[in-house]
Amino acid sequence: MVFGTKHSEIHVGGQAVIEGVMMRAPKGLAIAVRRPNGEILIKEDKWRSLSERWSFLKWPFVRGSIIILEALINGIQALTFSANQALEEEEESLGSGALFLTVFLGLGAGIVLFVILPHVISGLMGRLFGVRLWVEDFVFHLIDGAVKIIIFLCYIWFISFFKEIRRVFEYHGAEHKSVYAYEAGEPLNIENAKKFSTLHPRCGTAFILIVLLISIFFFSIVFPFVLTLEDVPGFMNQIIVIIMKILFIFPIAGLAYEIIRFSSRHMDRGLIRLAVLPGLWMQKLTTREGPRAMTSLRLPWLPWIGP
Repeated sequence: MVFGTKHSEIHVGGQAVIEGVMMRAPKGLAIAVRRPNGEILIKEDKWRSLSERWSFLKWPFVRGSIIILEALINGIQALTFSANQALEEEEESLGSGALFLTVFLGLGAGIVLFVILPHVISGLMGRLFGVRLWVEDFVFHLIDGAVKIIIFLCYIWFISFFKEIRRVFEYHGAEHKSVYAYEAGEPLNIENAKKFSTLHPRCGTAFILIVLLISIFFFSIVFPFVLTLEDVPGFMNQIIVIIMKILFIFPIAGLAYEIIRFSSRHMDRGLIRLAVLPGLWMQKLTTREGPRAMTSLRLPWLPWIGP
């Protein structure tokens, strides 16, 4: 995924889907999917951000949460459309019930893997070494963040063994190449797109890394000021803290977005380029150099969705 940019007249972001890509601009979005017969199907829709209706949603540190939420919704819709096209030969489709169940299970698994499990492991590590660790301690959040990063890396490494996921990673790389070509003002064709890198500083993979790093310092600063719940039983105390962590994801995402936005505008500075390197390195796990045909999923809809 690439978040929107202001380097061009049209602010474009996108993500890979099954056998294709989805691209979004301020007033529309389009999905290009390669069908089983080799045909490239393009679906175009008008789209309007909530921030266009309520201007306060454009405020710094507020807009990031809205953009991420909208990207999640658009991404789920695009994945559903692409999956239905890929299943065309088998005369199957994902209904609304199957979609709801898939999203619900996915979000549930994400909360377990990236919130509950790291939280529990952090507490157990303290017991293992005979030290009481709790949310007031910086070390607790340092362990929590490290566990999240390890789980994320292992998860990406594991799913990369699946052929279907490797294909998605190839389209992810093709999406980045197309965005690079567009931002450079070059005609969107195969020859121009293929010379660019698959690693982009505004990629969602880099965003996730920034969120994980910010959470370490954010939680270590915020939780010591949260009223301790002495009268709440231990288990319920843990539940309350976990719920708070989930809710805090929104302001953390807002801050991470501002960092991504700032760094993408100042890539000419040496320190900024150095700071974004870990995010670029992580993209080596989620992007691939795909076959030449991948880059034929260029962006012919950009003139239609204009600024």
